[in-house]
Amino acid sequence: MNEPEVKVGIVNASKIRLTLNGIYCAKGENVEGLQVVEYDEGGILWNGNIYQCLTFEPIANDASFSLFEVTIGKEFHWERKETQTFRGKLHFIVAEGQLCAINILPVEEYLESVISSEMKATASLEFLKAHAVISRSWLMAQIEKHQQIEQASHDAFFSYHKTDEELIRWYDREDHTLFDVCADDHCQRYQGITKATSEQVHQAVEATRGIVLYYQGEICDARFSKCCGGVSEEFGTCWENVNKPYLQALHDGTDEHEMPDLTVEENARKWILSAPDAFCNTQSKSVLSQILNNYDQETDNFFRWVVQYTQEELSQLVAHNLKEDLGEVLDLIPLARGKSGRIYRLQIVGTKKSFVVGKELEIRRILSHSHLFSSAFVVDKNYDRFIIHGAGWGHGVGLCQIGAAVMGEQGYSYKQILQHYYPGSYLASSLLNN
Repeated sequence: MNEPEVKVGIVNASKIRLTLNGIYCAKGENVEGLQVVEYDEGGILWNGNIYQCLTFEPIANDASFSLFEVTIGKEFHWERKETQTFRGKLHFIVAEGQLCAINILPVEEYLESVISSEMKATASLEFLKAHAVISRSWLMAQIEKHQQIEQASHDAFFSYHKTDEELIRWYDREDHTLFDVCADDHCQRYQGITKATSEQVHQAVEATRGIVLYYQGEICDARFSKCCGGVSEEFGTCWENVNKPYLQALHDGTDEHEMPDLTVEENARKWILSAPDAFCNTQSKSVLSQILNNYDQETDNFFRWVVQYTQEELSQLVAHNLKEDLGEVLDLIPLARGKSGRIYRLQIVGTKKSFVVGKELEIRRILSHSHLFSSAFVVDKNYDRFIIHGAGWGHGVGLCQIGAAVMGEQGYSYKQILQHYYPGSYLASSLLNN
């Protein structure tokens, strides 16, 4: 079996400091220890010479490199910088007037880090197996798509539509053209060997090695989010208008009759303001602590949450994030909801003009200093205050991590977990591994 490699974009900066923990080869010489790489006149400056590209290849299997000042949680409420350590090759290229550091490594090694970076490695084995399969499936789908894009004619692809009255934008993985995936929440969290992997994580990856989800002969684009809020969402609500039958709106529980039509405003309000039974409706510290890193646990509530703004705060926030002066914000009106209750078209009514925004992540971005937890929300006005009640954390498409963790704790097998969140899919070896 020839295991494919994945190219992961780690950091962009004009100057990057790193330490080679072991002997690496670069430009024909063996080097180790502290290195400084800088952008200089359109090239890469290292050791007094300028190059078009630069690669550090490990000589020993146990060699690693540490990058300083790596941003994690970019533009989210817990954004911060870390020193992170990685195995594999380190490749530098020039991109948009900066350096881009890319880690190149085998897929299965990448997956062990993803699972340990996305969550704590102490979760149940069946949940970890399920996550290994979907992380591998999603990655293989991205690599396959990347290859198809490179082979096809490079027609312009626009993930947004803007007029004087409307902005509809989505943020997807096609944004990356220089590497397969990035290392942050935009794709899958990947923090190298910074987060120590456990024997349980290694066991989950080995037990499912090379196995991915398929639907009608194609690798599934297996999306996942932190907490669906009780109902998962359809793909097209969050990204391009494409139907993926295995990414449906599903009640995150055992009784499908408990799922109302949340595209109806009255039903959405009742649902969001209640606490219905669902796998992800849990306050179990033991479950949450298994799968949530310390910075994730800075968020108190995932299933239901509340955010409040004064009219002045909201008006300033909208003007800053939208780059449009709507005047004082008078109202927020949902124009279209997905089947999980997530808004994908929102009208912002101002004293100067009204403006429509979408899709779900753009709405979350505009109504927060970072991102609202989700776009499944209702708004109440109390004098000069806007009170936003919301459900879930993330886009809600595909597997719900908290819900799946609860399923694992309740004794469901990884295959049962996958069938719950990706109906109609089946397991098989990835053709990209052959």
